[in-house]
Amino acid sequence: MGERRPPVFDVELEGVHKSFGAIEVLRGIDLRIERGTTCVILGVSGSGKSVLLKSVAGLVHPDRGRVRLYGVDLATAGELELVRIRRHIGLLFQAGALFDSMTAFDNVAFPLRELTDLSDAEVSARVEATLSAVGLSGVEELLPADLSGGMRKRLAFARALVTEPSLLLMDEPTSGLDPITSEYVTEALAVAKERGITSLLITPDLPCAFRLADALAFLHEGRILEQGSPEQLRASKHPEVQAFLRRYLERERLREQAGPAAVLEAQREPPPAHAPR
Repeated sequence: MGERRPPVFDVELEGVHKSFGAIEVLRGIDLRIERGTTCVILGVSGSGKSVLLKSVAGLVHPDRGRVRLYGVDLATAGELELVRIRRHIGLLFQAGALFDSMTAFDNVAFPLRELTDLSDAEVSARVEATLSAVGLSGVEELLPADLSGGMRKRLAFARALVTEPSLLLMDEPTSGLDPITSEYVTEALAVAKERGITSLLITPDLPCAFRLADALAFLHEGRILEQGSPEQLRASKHPEVQAFLRRYLERERLREQAGPAAVLEAQREPPPAHAPR
C-alpha cells in the first residue's frame, strides 16, 4: 500500500487580524481548508463571519496575518495572478448583490464575460444550463425586481456556479428562503461537494451546516473558539458552543427518540433565556 499523500489546502489563514476604526473584528484567525472539502463557519451575528469570508475573497485586506489561496499570498500577488485566482472562485454575497438593471441572463453571464474568453454561443449555453440546474429556466429576460426573494437568491447562486469554480465562498445561501427552496439550495451545494469543489460556507442553518460540513469552525468575538469535524463540534464542552448548538442538538435527540411530531412540538417552545440572540 502506497503512502498517503499529504493534504493540499486551497484556503489558508494565518494570524489574520482586521479592525475597522477602534472595532477589532478579527482577532487572530488561523484556518485551513483542505481541497475538495466543505468548511462551515458558525457564530452569532456580529462575530466576524462575513469579514472573514470577504478576507478570503480578497475584498477586505487584513491589518496583520496572511491569506493564501492555492498557496498564493493575496497580499503579495500581482494583478495577473489575482485575476487567474478569481477565475476559480464562485462568490455568493449575503444579499445576492445582483445588478438591478440587468436581466437574469445578463447577471449570470457577467462573470463569464469578464473572466473568460468564451464565445457568445458558449456563454448562452452555459448560462441556460446553470439556470436550469437551479430551477430557473424561463426567467432569462426578467429583471431581479420581477423575481421573488427565493428566486433572486437562486439567481445569485447560479452566478456563483456558472464559471464552474473550484472554490465556492458563500454567505448565508439559505437565509430568508422557505423550507422547500432552502432544501433545493442545500441539495445543489451537496452536488457541488460531490464534484470535489472546495467550499467555505457561512450559515445559521444548522441542519444545512451539519449535512454539508467536513469541518466546522465556531467564531466568537473575532476568534475561533472551536474547530473540527461535526462530531467534534457536537461533543464540544465550550459553553459558548454548547449554548449556540443546544436547541439544534435537542431537536436531533427528539427526532431520534420520538420522531418528527415531537420535534415540531419542541419548535413551538420559546427559546431558553440563555440562548444567544
